[in-house]
Order: sequence, then C-alpha cells, then structure tokens
Amino acid sequence: MIARQEYLENLIRFRDKQLIKVVTGIRRCGKSTLFELYQAYLKADGVADAQIISLNLEDGELEEIETSKQLYAYVKERLLPNKRMYIFLDEVQRVVEFQKAVDSLYIKKNCDVYITGSNAYLLSGELATLLSGRYVEIKMLPLSFKEYVSAFPKDASVDRLYADYTQNSAFPYALELQMPKDRRQYLQGIYDTIVLKDIVARRKFPDLAMLQSVVRFMFHNIGNTCSTKSIADTMTSAGRKISVHTVESYLSALTDSFIFYKIGRYDVKGKQHLKTGDKYYTADVGLRYALLGDKKADVGHILENVVFLELLRRGYEVYIGKVSNAEVDFIAIGDEGEEYYQVAYTTIDADGKTLQRELAPLEAINDHNPKYLLTMDYTPPVSHNGIKQIHVLDWLLK
Repeated sequence: MIARQEYLENLIRFRDKQLIKVVTGIRRCGKSTLFELYQAYLKADGVADAQIISLNLEDGELEEIETSKQLYAYVKERLLPNKRMYIFLDEVQRVVEFQKAVDSLYIKKNCDVYITGSNAYLLSGELATLLSGRYVEIKMLPLSFKEYVSAFPKDASVDRLYADYTQNSAFPYALELQMPKDRRQYLQGIYDTIVLKDIVARRKFPDLAMLQSVVRFMFHNIGNTCSTKSIADTMTSAGRKISVHTVESYLSALTDSFIFYKIGRYDVKGKQHLKTGDKYYTADVGLRYALLGDKKADVGHILENVVFLELLRRGYEVYIGKVSNAEVDFIAIGDEGEEYYQVAYTTIDADGKTLQRELAPLEAINDHNPKYLLTMDYTPPVSHNGIKQIHVLDWLLK
C-alpha cells in the first residue's frame, strides 16, 4: 500500500478541528484507502476501535441505510458518551439528503466527521448552503508520478516508468495488475461505473451511445481548445446530430464526476478571466488508452495533462494564459502569486526554432513572476533570460 502522505497530513492537520472533512475525487483514486491509513494513525495515537465508526455506504450490507434519518440513527446508536468519536462516511452521496445527517453529527461536541464522495454534487446546491463555512475540502487525485515511482526499485528506469505511468494508469490498484488485459478490464470497470452510476443514473440521460461518443471525443482532444459549439458541430458533421445544450449537460456531468477537469483562459496583461477557449484534461491518462486502445496520442498533450494534474496536487489554481496573440500553457496561482509554465515534449531541432517558439509566450510576459519551460530533453539546467528550463521528470519527482 502506497502511503498517500500529503493527503494523510492534510487529515492529521485538521484533526479535531470544528470542520467537516470532505474528501472528493474520481472513483478508485484512493479515498477509502486514505481513510484506512488515517484510522491506523488514530489507533496508533491511542484512539480505541470503539471510538471509530466507519461506513462505506455502497457496501451491500448497509443498503438499508437510504435516508438521512436512517443514517443518523445508525451512527447515533453507536456513539459512546463522553468519548471523542471519529465518524467516517464513505461515498455518502448514495444516501438521500445525507447532508442533514452530516450536519446533525457535526454539531455534536464529541464528533469529528469525515466524508467522501465521487461527484462534485457533494459540495453543490443544498449541501453547500446547509454546511457553508463548516467544511474543508480535500481534493484527491490518482497517484502522482512521484508516488507511482515509489512503488518500484530505486534503480528502475525513470523514463520507462513514465511511459508505464501514462499508459498503465495512475489508479493505485492498477499497480497490482501485471497483465495488460487485466488492467484494461479494471479501468473499463471504473469507467463503466462512473458513466452508468455517477452520470447516467444521476442525470437521467436517455442516450448512452451519444454520451459515449462525447467521452471518446474528449479523450481524443485532451489539451485541445474545445467549445461546446465546436464539439456539437464536429459530431453533427460526423453523422451524430447533437445540440449545444446537450453537449453542455454532458460536459458538466463529466467534470462533476471528476473524469475530466475543465481549465479556463486568463488574460495575463488584463488580469481577467476569459469566457472562451477552454481546455479539458483527464484525471487519468490510462483511462484514455483503456477506452481508445492504442490509437496514437499526442505525447505533448499527454505530458501537459500530467503537469496540469501535478499543479493541482500542489495546491495551485490553474489557467491557460493569454498573452496578446500567444498562449502560455499554464498560469499557476498559489499563495505566493503567479507562476508561468510552458510544457513541450522536446525543444531540440536543427535550427532552434522549436525552442524559440516555446520561449516566446513566456518572454512576452513583462512581470517578474517565475517562468518555467518543462521538457523531456536531457539538457543541463539552463536559464533563458530568467526562464528556467527544467527536465520535467525531475520537476515531477521534486
């Protein structure tokens, strides 16, 4: 089991704070395992087994818990008087109006409440209103490249591991499956569960085939600029007539289930968000290979996807940067301000024009915030007029 140390430390930091700890993320990214690791930490720190109530609400043995009243009654019956209680509710969104039970447990002085969910609905609408200011969200992703590498011998080829990481999946359990056929079946199962349970069943979409077509289109276009109109037009011209409104509904459901992340554009000079030019990246590139097979992928966009997810893990708000007519791959906004990232699989060519092209958008930015060019090129660390060129695998393992 890979210790998800950064996520674990987040839970430890918020222990016994008067906040509901909400862990969100795509199915099978490790939320339940994180709870197991944290519960082991609590027990090692002297917490008795009876002080921990842990429920996976998708467990068939708990299927009789369907409403908030039933959930609250089940937990309340197991509370110990005058004891600090740690309550873990996994995949809590299955319970109707679960937020009422969570709020009732939260206001009890001796309860420290932790919940997980695999859909952004968990923190939208009524829940956000009812629990506003009472929760902290911990956004969980599948394994980072650094976590993935930690599962292999130290003398393993980092380049080989990167290739495996992007093709074999970053879902933790995929590491346990050695046969490509087994991994594909496992990833197909995750995908089917997300589409059928988290999207179709919740949103009541009638045309599964059309939704599948949109998903395939999105996986084909990772890192490309996509508008709902361009998607609708492309699919209609291919013989699958679909409205812009339907595309919007599908994309909303796909991002709510964390299978894709939407990234908007930001005008660097005007310091404002732009309404057009969005891009989408996936939570796990291995899902793309599982769904599309060995169809050729743009290695540059796959690398962008990996960098984008890593920036999210490091706590940044991430946008595409617009600088006049040029584009910076990522603006990362953190506690210390803005950082700019350009990502290229390689900048090595005969005349140096590729390097010039990649540096140009960063050079057009006049402020003094850090600027980075991340590539797979094995070149000595170099600075181009203040722009640091870094080997991307070194950056990922930092």
